[in-house]
Amino acid sequence: MDRRGRFAESVDLRQAPEEGFDVAPPSRFSLFLRRASVRARQFHFLRGTGIVSVIAILAVTGGYGAIKGGHLDQFYVSLHNAADQAAQAVGLETAQVVVSGAKRLKRADVLRAAGITEQSTLFLIDAAKARAALLENPWIAEAEVRKLYPDRLEIRIEEKKAYAIWQNKGEFSVIAKDGTVIDHIAAKDIRNSAMPFVVGVGAEKKAAELYALLARFPSIKSEVVAAVMVGERRWNLRLKSGLDIRLPEENADVALLRLVALDREDRILTRDITVVDLREPDRVTVRLSNEAKAARDAAFRDMKKKKGKDT
Repeated sequence: MDRRGRFAESVDLRQAPEEGFDVAPPSRFSLFLRRASVRARQFHFLRGTGIVSVIAILAVTGGYGAIKGGHLDQFYVSLHNAADQAAQAVGLETAQVVVSGAKRLKRADVLRAAGITEQSTLFLIDAAKARAALLENPWIAEAEVRKLYPDRLEIRIEEKKAYAIWQNKGEFSVIAKDGTVIDHIAAKDIRNSAMPFVVGVGAEKKAAELYALLARFPSIKSEVVAAVMVGERRWNLRLKSGLDIRLPEENADVALLRLVALDREDRILTRDITVVDLREPDRVTVRLSNEAKAARDAAFRDMKKKKGKDT
């Protein structure tokens, strides 16, 4: 300290927070406004609107510098914080925020998504803008933001529900009905899941459409263990028996009707085959299993031998 009781060394007010806290250091502009606000309060002739005016002037000056320096995002955050400080200086209440409906998301996650802090002033919160910001979060399906004066803010959210498991490039993800990835899952946990399982690029976006179609064919749907998207255009269905059903790109519903009819007449789903190809509208192609093919070849050889003896 020097003779006047001041620290001889400069103190960096923007130093990193203590280890364990994931908090970004305040910007230069934010620190500048805080110091300006404190200093303004030290002058007894500045009260209420006077402080607001001083901070407003400083905000305009800082905004020009932020635009010139390319730090506009930081400027908006700092300006928002400064506005809250100014509003509280004239007696406006800090919002008492009540969050409901959050299960996977934490309270801090919800506030961050809404662009609100624990120090936000209710008067300055734009409820419509906060709701729109919340809906941009991949976890949130619906949101409601209500301002209840003098000091209460209610945020109610509805999180997206897990709909299916999606495998892509060796990664397993839990997706919502609209295809949004909302979580990750270990391969060992997939067997215990009752959710639909889809594979391939684009499968996450079309899974709900496919399973809505399969709901019309319960005898097929109950046997499906996985659906593989091919070329982002069509589906292959893998059944519990290991049988692959190849659906066409268009009119998959017609192909499934044909499959149900074939199974009713010929029990095709329980035959010793590995593939049923329904991609051609005028014919159905099947592929025998290795065992069935070997048995068929042996039968043909026996038939030729018998014909040779008869001649």
